[in-house]
Amino acid sequence: MSGVPRQVTVAIAGGGFSGAAVAYHLALRCLAVRIVVFEPRPHLGAGLAYGGSDPQHRINVPAQKMSLIPSDEAHFRRWIDATNATAGDADAASSEGDLYPGRQVFGSYMEQQLRPLLAQGAIEHVREPVTAVTKDGERWLVRGENTSVSADILLIATTHPPPRVPAVIANALGGDRRLIADATAPEALANIEPGANVLIVGTGLTMADVIATLDAQGHRGPITAISRRGLRSRGQAPSPVDPFGIFNEPLPKTAPELLRRVRTAVAEAEGQGVTWHAVLDAVRAQARYFWPALPIKERQRIVRHLRAHWDVHRFRIAPQPEAVIDRRIAEGSLLIVAAGVDQVLSSPDHLEVVLRLRRTRERIVRTFDYIVTTTGPAHGEILSSQTYLAGLKAAGHLVEDPTHLGIACDRAARALSSSGTADARLFIAGPLARGTVGELMGVPEVSEFCAVLAGEVAAEVTRLQNATGEMSARLGRQPLAADG
Repeated sequence: MSGVPRQVTVAIAGGGFSGAAVAYHLALRCLAVRIVVFEPRPHLGAGLAYGGSDPQHRINVPAQKMSLIPSDEAHFRRWIDATNATAGDADAASSEGDLYPGRQVFGSYMEQQLRPLLAQGAIEHVREPVTAVTKDGERWLVRGENTSVSADILLIATTHPPPRVPAVIANALGGDRRLIADATAPEALANIEPGANVLIVGTGLTMADVIATLDAQGHRGPITAISRRGLRSRGQAPSPVDPFGIFNEPLPKTAPELLRRVRTAVAEAEGQGVTWHAVLDAVRAQARYFWPALPIKERQRIVRHLRAHWDVHRFRIAPQPEAVIDRRIAEGSLLIVAAGVDQVLSSPDHLEVVLRLRRTRERIVRTFDYIVTTTGPAHGEILSSQTYLAGLKAAGHLVEDPTHLGIACDRAARALSSSGTADARLFIAGPLARGTVGELMGVPEVSEFCAVLAGEVAAEVTRLQNATGEMSARLGRQPLAADG
């Protein structure tokens, strides 16, 4: 019996792309391990990002660059071709021939990859959210609504926190149906009338989703979209490009140094007829090397001063919603403004909003029928967004990442406690680790990270199994105590 490794239990809180990807790679290692994923949605792998049904919400990376398997970049694209998954979607292909299917197609792809492992029992799916986690000796007691699991190792792969509604809007319109606080919720925009005057707060990818959805459901009224800088997501490269530039040799020591090197690379690329997309792709790929090496203060400077500019270049818009936005701007039915909200006054007929223009500081008054917030996840509020996370924070097991991008961890994604020590049995999976790890918001980077993380977890599983075997051997060698 001592030669049979004991079964180690790994619990994963969250079964979106990150949690499902770690479970997939861990299960394929054929370890004597029980993998339990807590996810209330019916299928693993889709999560908030890929679990919707709106066909206007498309992936913003060409299908040939998205894959569950990092070593096989075109795996998803081949699956589409084999299953004819975009049949009936005449707009899925761009003019260059790249596929940008609806995000739910990628969710279906993930479900199919995980289905055999679920059928074999290699992965267990508990269709419940995690409600509480407590430390029970060396183990974690993970509770759902009706299920409890005692786990040796816990991975936190929870979803992003919801957007933060600006206080001036929330205080004026709390509970008002004309405030759509979370545009990602199912049917959130369904009741907006075709001629309604809409204010969108936030000008990133979620804004693009909102405009594409409204346009598809027949909305032709005026839309004003505002953000502090008035920046909108940039489009895709006009043609496939290889990454351009080296940013990890030598490692940059400060935020200004990194910025100078990026700007220099962009200029050099342009001189060779290469667009900025190639430079940003190189930064994304190399961030896992230079980002963890930057001092915390330099990372904080980048997040504070450059994040908005990074986001609009990094989170590129798919050609289809970009075409809708360009058309609406040309028609005059969409205006993107660098502004903030100073005041909101509610009346039965309309919402009166005082906007403060960024460049002139001028204040203008406009009336709207609806306000939609698309400010993106409130990453800095992750540890208060769910009860179980708040409990782990209160117990000292988790702390916020100092860059306010997620949860603090070391470079192996092991969670850091309030004392600053890494817990070898508590891991942070997916984008919530990006404050330490680096770029972790796109499928290519997250997929690679999850495969590496599965290896870290597998190593800890093996260590636990070996420790158990050694203990069993020692006990077996001990002489029996004499009777009496």
